[in-house]
Amino acid sequence: MTKSHLFYINGSPRARVARAEGVYFWDEQGRRYLDGSSGPMLSNLGHGHPEVLEAMREQMSRATFAYRLHFENEPAERFAAELVQQMPKDLGRVFFASGGSETVETCLKLARQYALARGEESRWKVISLSPCYHGCTLGLLGVSSYAPLNDPFKPMVRSMPRIPAPTAYRDRDGLSMGERGLRYANNLESEIVKQDPETVLAFIMEPVGGASTGALVGPDPFHCRIREICDEYGVLLIYDEVMSGVGRTGTYLAAEQWGITPDLVALSKGISAGYCPLGAMVARTDLVDSVMDSGEFQHGYSYAGNPLACTAGWAVLRITLKQRLLENAARQGDALRQRLHDLQRRFPVIGDVRGRGLLLAFELVADAETWEVLPPEWNAHQRVVDLAYERGLILYSRRTRGGYSGDHLLVCPPLIITSPQLNELMEMLTSTLVTFTQEFGLADNGPSA
Repeated sequence: MTKSHLFYINGSPRARVARAEGVYFWDEQGRRYLDGSSGPMLSNLGHGHPEVLEAMREQMSRATFAYRLHFENEPAERFAAELVQQMPKDLGRVFFASGGSETVETCLKLARQYALARGEESRWKVISLSPCYHGCTLGLLGVSSYAPLNDPFKPMVRSMPRIPAPTAYRDRDGLSMGERGLRYANNLESEIVKQDPETVLAFIMEPVGGASTGALVGPDPFHCRIREICDEYGVLLIYDEVMSGVGRTGTYLAAEQWGITPDLVALSKGISAGYCPLGAMVARTDLVDSVMDSGEFQHGYSYAGNPLACTAGWAVLRITLKQRLLENAARQGDALRQRLHDLQRRFPVIGDVRGRGLLLAFELVADAETWEVLPPEWNAHQRVVDLAYERGLILYSRRTRGGYSGDHLLVCPPLIITSPQLNELMEMLTSTLVTFTQEFGLADNGPSA
């Protein structure tokens, strides 16, 4: 193979893709792979959807680019109007970007300018969870907490306050899950008081965790109490739904599952389902009006509101609703969760299964009672990914305990997945775990467990 001039990260060699359709890829040798992670939890509609491609072709014949300071464009206006119809009623203003990091940074900048518009110049601190991940820019590393990605850049980053992520499933304290959820949420109030409430601008969180925590879901009372605390102290609540939004959890926003309306929400990944780079901040109407009335939003990107990207996003939204993919995500997610629990009973190395809809993960442990992690040198999460890849199954993995230890695997197929395809996924995943446990001498209770 010719030496590549590209570089990304070190990892196992991968095949060169030849084509993709539905939930499958094919490499140049004709081998088929099932996309069990939707890429990086992104390809909600699968690959090569003819209606998206046709909409993009039609727009390409009209205009592929129009700079937002020179022209308005119909695809951006149309998509924004239909997108806000999926939001809670107070979220009525949209700002388009080209990806998740750009979108989350847009949220932080709008939040700060809102504070300035209100004469609250002292508010600038953004509290987040630990671990968490909100994007790769230097600004967003300040509100992220995933050690391998943070550590090299510490001298260059202004680190913001953090509170523990609600890993209530690991606690052994005699409390109910609801009580644990309130305890984790009340850490936010303690941190706001510690920092001085007049300096705290916002709290940012993923309602269903992404790669850094492996689809972590805090107990239900956690979410409602967080909203209450933010309201009490005048702190903006930002939901990073880059991964959990656009139907992946079975509702358009994961926020809907707790009846929460955030002040700002970041969407990307599934919003254009991999057909074009796109992200969208959706914000409270009064918040945006306040900023615009005080002057203008001092922020922007060259590709913001790109007509081709917005056409792709609009087509993805229409197909998602027409094909009732939110319902399919909930239904197939329930089936997949049950199948993962079956694997947990068979393989004691699986300590936890969690998530919502088709944003699911399982965590590997040495001991499910003590939550002792597997030896980090095993690099267990990557070994499972590699074994699955050998079988034609694509998974996504990360470290669970802040980046340097712990192992979890995300199983997040496209929202279009069918029951036979889910069966195929599970057959390959089971075979992978059989080989993994044999390699490391771990228990396998057999298929009847």
